[in-house]
Amino acid sequence: MKLELCRLIDLPKIADPRGNLTFVEGNNHIPFEIKRVFYLYDVPGGEMRAGHSNIESEQFIIAMSGSFDITLDDGFEKKTFHMNRAYYGLYIPTMIWREIDNFSSGAVCLALTSTTYSATDYIRDYNQFVNSVRK
Repeated sequence: MKLELCRLIDLPKIADPRGNLTFVEGNNHIPFEIKRVFYLYDVPGGEMRAGHSNIESEQFIIAMSGSFDITLDDGFEKKTFHMNRAYYGLYIPTMIWREIDNFSSGAVCLALTSTTYSATDYIRDYNQFVNSVRK
């Protein structure tokens, strides 16, 4: 199943008494060149984000602050990851349905993507997604 390709990736953590530093290099720490960066913040309690799959775009998601849960679904099985550290992220390949919820107060969700934004890259209907991956 494709869900096996989804994985947590540890990032470099440079410890310093003045504050820690972590960095991400495309095609080094993550398996794609970074083409776009966006972030979610001020998500009201009880709200869910995402609820889609990408056809061509890979993503790497980091909890920059606070915590949240990401539930991934390859059309056959589901797995949930609790994100709560800024020194690792979750790699999500193409054609994986994702839902992000359970945001803590002040949570910031950073996403790095392998493509620039295109509305045609998104499958936003779950039944359509399942039909696409089960062909």
